[in-house]
Amino acid sequence: MNSDTEVYVGESINAEGRMRQHLDSEAKQGLKTVRVVLDETFNKSACLDLESFLIRMFSGDGTLTVLNNNAGITDAAYYERDSYRKTFEQVFQQLRDQEHLFQRTLPEIINSDLFKLSPFKALNHDQAIAVEDILEGLFTDLESGDPSTVVVQGNPGTGKTVVAIYLLKLLEDIRRHDPEEPLDSDSIFSDFFTTGHAELLTSLNVGIVVPQQSLRESISRVFALTPGLSKDIVHTPFSVGEREKPFDLLIVDEAHRLNQRANQASGPQNTKFAEINKKLFGSDDSHWTQLDWITQQSKHTILMLDTGQSVRPADLPAHVTEAVLAEASSAGRLYPLTSQMRILAEQDYVGYIRAALSNTPPMNREAFTGYDLQFFSDLGSMRREILRRETEHGLSRLVAGFAWPWRSKKDKRAFDIEIGAEQLRWNSTQRDWISSRDSVHEVGSIHTVQGYDLNYAGVIIGEDIRFDPVEQRIVFDRANYHDKKGRENNPRLGITYSDDDLLRYVQNVYTVLLTRGILGTYVYVVDPALRDHLQKFF
Repeated sequence: MNSDTEVYVGESINAEGRMRQHLDSEAKQGLKTVRVVLDETFNKSACLDLESFLIRMFSGDGTLTVLNNNAGITDAAYYERDSYRKTFEQVFQQLRDQEHLFQRTLPEIINSDLFKLSPFKALNHDQAIAVEDILEGLFTDLESGDPSTVVVQGNPGTGKTVVAIYLLKLLEDIRRHDPEEPLDSDSIFSDFFTTGHAELLTSLNVGIVVPQQSLRESISRVFALTPGLSKDIVHTPFSVGEREKPFDLLIVDEAHRLNQRANQASGPQNTKFAEINKKLFGSDDSHWTQLDWITQQSKHTILMLDTGQSVRPADLPAHVTEAVLAEASSAGRLYPLTSQMRILAEQDYVGYIRAALSNTPPMNREAFTGYDLQFFSDLGSMRREILRRETEHGLSRLVAGFAWPWRSKKDKRAFDIEIGAEQLRWNSTQRDWISSRDSVHEVGSIHTVQGYDLNYAGVIIGEDIRFDPVEQRIVFDRANYHDKKGRENNPRLGITYSDDDLLRYVQNVYTVLLTRGILGTYVYVVDPALRDHLQKFF
């Protein structure tokens, strides 16, 4: 049922009775029209699945404000689910073509940031268990007044960002829930929708910290369209450190990208770093990190963490993140996510990629069932294939390691990457590059794609890493690494980074790039010796 600007989706075995309940709700009194979907083959599981599907599609379309809470359901399998999904798509199409309730097509919605970063998700088992346990612990701590630190750990594609956004929306739904109104659906989280829990959240001051600019702006845009959330709760580490009033709860996405005391992106940020340290701790001691800002400025902290995605020396050092993981584990507050949500391969694709890029590679080549993993000897062929996949599926992009200088930043006519007959430019914007108009004809860097999904990723591995045939190992080539902040020493902390130190960061960069593709990953390697070495594994 919908008005001109709002929509609510529900399922029930008694449509009339449920409608009367909703009409008594103050929040839904603006709704004017009811549309009932009937199908004699639907069982309870199918109805719940259709409800979840339509909520996610309305949220991803962004035309109407979705009034549902996201207590939702887990992503459960049930008998003949695939055949029901075909029916769901027909329902969507009718609502779009005849009722004009959607502006975008199904593929356009599924490929959008609004959909991928939406809080309306059907959680998998790992995610649901983590959310349930985190909520139980948080409410216990709020009652006792004890501080807490929680860590959600997982490889690329396991849904750490999904958990972060879902938690924020779920807490807001519990806070705003009318006890007289029935919940939207059966849910493992329904027990948290109590008056007591709502009272604990009444004055809770919450925020989410996103270190990367591009991802931060995408999440802000989603929150601006989500009832109960706001772009004002999305913060940089600096805005948290400068804040006068502390938070009750901070969730940190991509926490491994928080900085230690190192040379920042600009002079003003270096000044701010020192000022925040003095404000919070009384002195600008070099050992304070942005993680210390977070824990100082919030009584409860939830960190989304993957040490394998640290891509610059300024990121939190390994000894800090390892200590955080150890403390969370000993306190029973470490939640590992293991199920792969992004990459449609049956085997451990992420682990295989990490091994292939390491100096202890796999013994045998792995065939990834159902996943399109291809190795190219010609960049032009890979580029044409990515363009073809863009036409077929959308969201197909070229990405590369930072092995070429960014000439086009100052000279828009210049080409950055020239290999054979191929002439390419780096991303023309750092803000939401993947969705920008020219992105399909450009090459994205690690700083524009970390945290995002692609359908197909065409990865160019540059000469910042090579294969040494004498030592029989992958080595770092400093002369061909053009991320200034990615190779910068840290004189303040007295650290000089060796080639082996920087190799670890570049290997992480390529692991991130090679794990963006949902449907497939294409690979081209510039260094001939490295190409011969890696081709054995693809």
